[in-house]
Amino acid sequence: MVVAQTQAMVQPLPLVPHGSVRISDAVWMLEDTDGGGSVFVWGQVTWSWSADDTPTRKLAAVQIVSIKAAFQRQVAGAFGVDEDTLILWRKRYEESGVEGLLIRRPGPKGPSKLTDEKRAEILALRAEGLTQQAIAERAGVSKNMVFRTLKTTAAPVPAPAPASAGDGSERPSLTPLARPTPRTAERQAARAGMLSGAEPVITEGASLPLAGALLVLPALAATGLLEAAASIYATGRAAFYSLRSLLLCVVFVALVGEPRAEGLTRLDPASLGRLVGLDRAPEVKTLRRRMEELATLERSNGLFSALARHHLAAGGEEASGIFYVDGHVRAYHGGREIQKAHVARIRLAMPAVLDTWVCDRFGDGLLVWEAKDPSLVGELKKVAAEIRRLVGEDAWPTICFDRGGWSPKLFKELSDTGFDVLTYRKEPLRLEPKSAFTLRVFTDERGRSHDYWLSERRVAISYRDKNKKRRVIMRQITRLDPLSGHQTQVLTTKMGADAALVAHLMFGRWCEENFFRYMRAHFALDALDSYATKDEDPDRLVPNPARRAADKELASARRSLTTAQSAQGKAAFSGRPADHELRQAFSDAQAEVDRLAAAARTLPAKVPLGQARPEMVRMASERKRIMDAIRMAAYNAESALARMLAPHYARADDEARSLLHEMFRTSADLEVKGSELHVTLEPLSAPRRTRAMAALCEELTATKTLYPGTDLRLVYAVKTGE
Repeated sequence: MVVAQTQAMVQPLPLVPHGSVRISDAVWMLEDTDGGGSVFVWGQVTWSWSADDTPTRKLAAVQIVSIKAAFQRQVAGAFGVDEDTLILWRKRYEESGVEGLLIRRPGPKGPSKLTDEKRAEILALRAEGLTQQAIAERAGVSKNMVFRTLKTTAAPVPAPAPASAGDGSERPSLTPLARPTPRTAERQAARAGMLSGAEPVITEGASLPLAGALLVLPALAATGLLEAAASIYATGRAAFYSLRSLLLCVVFVALVGEPRAEGLTRLDPASLGRLVGLDRAPEVKTLRRRMEELATLERSNGLFSALARHHLAAGGEEASGIFYVDGHVRAYHGGREIQKAHVARIRLAMPAVLDTWVCDRFGDGLLVWEAKDPSLVGELKKVAAEIRRLVGEDAWPTICFDRGGWSPKLFKELSDTGFDVLTYRKEPLRLEPKSAFTLRVFTDERGRSHDYWLSERRVAISYRDKNKKRRVIMRQITRLDPLSGHQTQVLTTKMGADAALVAHLMFGRWCEENFFRYMRAHFALDALDSYATKDEDPDRLVPNPARRAADKELASARRSLTTAQSAQGKAAFSGRPADHELRQAFSDAQAEVDRLAAAARTLPAKVPLGQARPEMVRMASERKRIMDAIRMAAYNAESALARMLAPHYARADDEARSLLHEMFRTSADLEVKGSELHVTLEPLSAPRRTRAMAALCEELTATKTLYPGTDLRLVYAVKTGE
């Protein structure tokens, strides 16, 4: 009895220390103020961790749940986390063990890689002309680190190559593949607003890639591009790349086969930089931004006018005698709603922009604008006004176009205002007897003979003007193909000109088609250059969609009426009278046609665009026009070189431009000798091509052209075999 009372008075010893937190009946946890702690399972210490031992604390939480000593919700609440965090700990533990519970800091795990040695390596690679991405790959660092290094550190100027007298003279030999000197100080000055364009500095060196493109400079100077652009866009903006540098860069990249802005990413920036006298070419975003700034001035029409005046002044009376006019359709592939146009080359109507182009007698570009009228007839009035402004009031030029501009009334108006018209005759045609044709020979400016079997006579083309029938007297020259017998009839108001000359000028209209084809393939004529749009004219009249639907329904009703008439006629033809059902069907069909016709007449044929298609927009073509002007000048310069090359190359008719492309991409030595810049080109793929290039170099040197922005006269030559 005494023993039982003694046992009842003794208190059981506690299983966990005072202050422990209950997780479950079996599990308790105790943590001190420093962050260390322990977990007790049935009173025994099972896990313990110090203040900075977070992985062990996570391990305890994970294993409590794993041995099912407590529910996951209870453990998460005790450890001060949510259940998702505890699930993540368990997943990492299952995948990687205790290592998965270690703290993973974002960002660099070790000391910075940007040591003094690494910084010097980055600057040295930049001095070689490499891009930031290429430097990052070579140096084994991030592109961001390269950017920060170049932004905060001035690049060292490389020491000049050791002098040597390999040619026996005291002048040092040229360094092969010499890299341009970095222009870091000037870039910083431009960034601070203290420089409005870095001056060109020639990088002398041997075997410099793409230096053959400098051959275009004399022909480009003849186009007047740089002077015209400087007079139109002289803004004085602070920038490292001057307007001259940007224009030359676009010309050079187009000539070497990359006419779009994106082409800058596919060419070595240092090689392009040497061509414009800088350390590197501008980046794509820089070129686009600068062109967009020029586009905001909306002066592209003035640029084209200045180029056209310079072109005609340089070509004299021969260049201003005849103008070829045609429209060109540029397909649109964006997401906005654009007016549709018929794309003849794919025989499909699709969203597109219609441009009107004017070319000279050689097919070189002069003017372009976005057509307001889809009909060439409507555009020819503006063409005549633009040409008159260029040639003056006393000139009597000829405008040549295809059948799309057929309008006898317009022929009469143009003739009365001092223009000759040259076009094809529109069907129906009356064939000429073969006895009327005689052989005519025309000799062109290159001395080549062209044989034409021609007949001619005066014709009167009738038309209606203000409900009166009128006539215009024109000269019809018909060409006979002696092999196929096909006849092509040409109409003109050039009454006194030689028939062979008129025929040659008419069939020479294909030079403009060749201009479109070549510009599309090699100078990105169809490139949008910008997807920017602007509002359409909401008051412009367009076909009424409601009237179109009504006309379609009326046409269907008339077909039904025709069917009813046919059934009634068949009944009468068979000798039996039409029954009541046939008469009723015919009567109903006639009534429906009358009703729909009356409803259609109440609808206007055309309505304002804002009412019919309020979501329609137009392409903002200003930036496109600036790029077109530069590419057109590059094309005209290339065409001039092709004509200069023709006497020196037997296959010039077929291969002149491909030969020029090989020249543009060839390497050359650049060397400054006094006031001359010597461009010595590498030989080409065949001796005959090299001889033609040498002859072209002599002609270009004789022009005494100065390198743009300097007083250095260009001297071209070809390396000999020595």
